[in-house]
Amino acid sequence: MIRCPECSAEIDVDEDEVEEGEILSCPECESELEVSQIHPVHLNIISEDDDEDEDEEEEEEIAENGDLPEDEEEDDEEEDEE
Repeated sequence: MIRCPECSAEIDVDEDEVEEGEILSCPECESELEVSQIHPVHLNIISEDDDEDEDEEEEEEIAENGDLPEDEEEDDEEEDEE
């Protein structure tokens, strides 16, 4: 039996047929859940709110600095060096 980590509702899925990385949806709270482990099955909540907050912060930083956030600049420099 698999339970939602958000609301503890039972999720009806065949534990032998679920794959790591698969996205499930809770029928009760409608949270999107990612299968992070099989045998035993472990689910992680996929939080859309966190993604939106990060996007907003990046947009504000770009507006203030007129440039990419520092972590993205470093990624670009590393790719250039390779």
